Amino acid sequence: MSGGRGGAGAGAGARGAGAGPARCSAAARPGSPAAPGPSAAALGLRAAALGLRAAPGMALRRGGPAGRGRLLLLLLGAASLVRPGAQVRRLARCPATCSCTKESIICVGSSWVPRTVPGDISSLSLVNGTFLEIKDRMFSHLPSLQLLLLNSNSFTVIRDDAFAGLFHLEYLFIEGNKIETISRNAFRGLRDLTHLSLANNHIKALPRDVFSDLDSLIELDLRGNKFECDCKAKWLYLWLKMTNSTVSDVLCIGPPEYQEKKLNDVPSFDYECTTTDFVVHQTLPYQSVSVDTFNSKNDVYVAIAQPSMENCMVLEWDHIEMNFRSYDNITGQSIVGCKAILIDDQVFVVVAQLFGGSHIYKYDESWTKFVKFQDIEVSRISKPNDIELFQIEDETFFIIADSSKAGLSTVYKWNSKGFYSYQSLHEWFRDTDAEFVDIDGKSHLILSSRSQVPIILQWNKSSKKFVPHSDIPNMEDVLAVKSFRMQNALYLSLTRFIGDSRVMRWNSKQFVEIQALPSRGAMTLQPFSFKDNHYLALGSDYTFSQIYQWDKEKQLFKKFKEIYVQAPRCFTAVSTDRRDFFFASSFKGKTKIFEHIVVDLSL
Repeated sequence: MSGGRGGAGAGAGARGAGAGPARCSAAARPGSPAAPGPSAAALGLRAAALGLRAAPGMALRRGGPAGRGRLLLLLLGAASLVRPGAQVRRLARCPATCSCTKESIICVGSSWVPRTVPGDISSLSLVNGTFLEIKDRMFSHLPSLQLLLLNSNSFTVIRDDAFAGLFHLEYLFIEGNKIETISRNAFRGLRDLTHLSLANNHIKALPRDVFSDLDSLIELDLRGNKFECDCKAKWLYLWLKMTNSTVSDVLCIGPPEYQEKKLNDVPSFDYECTTTDFVVHQTLPYQSVSVDTFNSKNDVYVAIAQPSMENCMVLEWDHIEMNFRSYDNITGQSIVGCKAILIDDQVFVVVAQLFGGSHIYKYDESWTKFVKFQDIEVSRISKPNDIELFQIEDETFFIIADSSKAGLSTVYKWNSKGFYSYQSLHEWFRDTDAEFVDIDGKSHLILSSRSQVPIILQWNKSSKKFVPHSDIPNMEDVLAVKSFRMQNALYLSLTRFIGDSRVMRWNSKQFVEIQALPSRGAMTLQPFSFKDNHYLALGSDYTFSQIYQWDKEKQLFKKFKEIYVQAPRCFTAVSTDRRDFFFASSFKGKTKIFEHIVVDLSL
């Protein structure tokens, strides 16, 4: 199906034209049922026989007076041959730039599609046309077309439904034009089309499923185009492997690694043609400072600390409405943290308060709500700033970091009946955060504080207590430390309010810096992951918060997306019903829930 074959098709479609295309109006052949008497076409053919044939581009009327007289006598004589009562089909004028026969029209250099022609022609050819686009329903006044040839024209765009109404079209040749864009529904309705040629245009990409309506397609010619074999070509790659049509080779012009290769020879697109995004799924009309998530009996719950409302709000996932709704509400005074602890079939929530002491609540199934289970000594915790849960040798612990000047960060342990104070750590250091880390199979606590660099405590198996081990040098004013793993490597994210927050990696001896991230009013730098996608969320009190994504090749985090949350204090990942969410608490505005979605770039 090359351009030459298209021309041959056009000639075949123009059968019955005689020795050459005469410049006369199309009409039925003499003697046919539609024209019992001599037809207008017959008169024109007789005129040609008498030497009055018009040259292409010349009108018959351009003959001299003698010629006009002979033609007049001829027309009068032919009119006398019409039987009484017979109806003569009205002549349709052939456009000046076209040559017409009963079944076909060929137009050269036209700026429009001829309209003053019979609607029952079967072949139309437009060559060297000057129109710039194929608009919708551009040929709908020619419903009997079986062949349409559009070669060497100037148009660059084919719009949706460009060939609507051509229910009998079998051959469509669009070759040697300047086509750059074809709309997705350009060929809609061409269910009888068997041959389509788009050869020798400027096509670099085709919209997804552009051939979906071509149920009868036998041959498709795409030669002479150079395709960008990127994600936009993924659908075509898959379609070529499934179609029963004969398709010419599709050559790639890019990306560079695929240049001059056939699309069929390109490796799978799966790993390249998806990206991710975060979109707002739900907005909660209240402020918050911490978000914690837990599972219970196959359901997902979220505990949100709301200091201004003096609540610890427990949300549950609604499997029908597909959003998070209120489940229970634990009231208190200046609540700054809610941490869920699951032990066997029991669910506890540690509620840290700035005033009135901190408490532990337990879920009571008979009341279907959380009820107070235990108080935490006021003397030990004055200004709780963080709660961290961990296990060592199947024993359950949690630590509350105390940020008051005389406060004692304290470890609590479960003893089957309740939680009791197990170990008080250093005092006078105003701890802001605690993080439990397994380093080379040994249990550690990392404490950050406002008055010294982060210190690392190691679990002593003999004394069963944490003892000082080392620190992270040159990292003053760290507000929070979070640990995470990627490809079996251990990393830390260290949050600093102003300056640079840091990402560090364990190298079997110490933590070494791998990346600095500019901080502008940051209170949290939170790592989180969804499947194989690893992120860092860096909050900001002064501008947009920044989400970074891990680049496997460069082994660094790169900027991924900006989100606006007023004074963010916590970022928490939550997954349920095969969907992934990202809670962003706000100290001064509304709490937002973003959904992590996968975007198919081939669409």
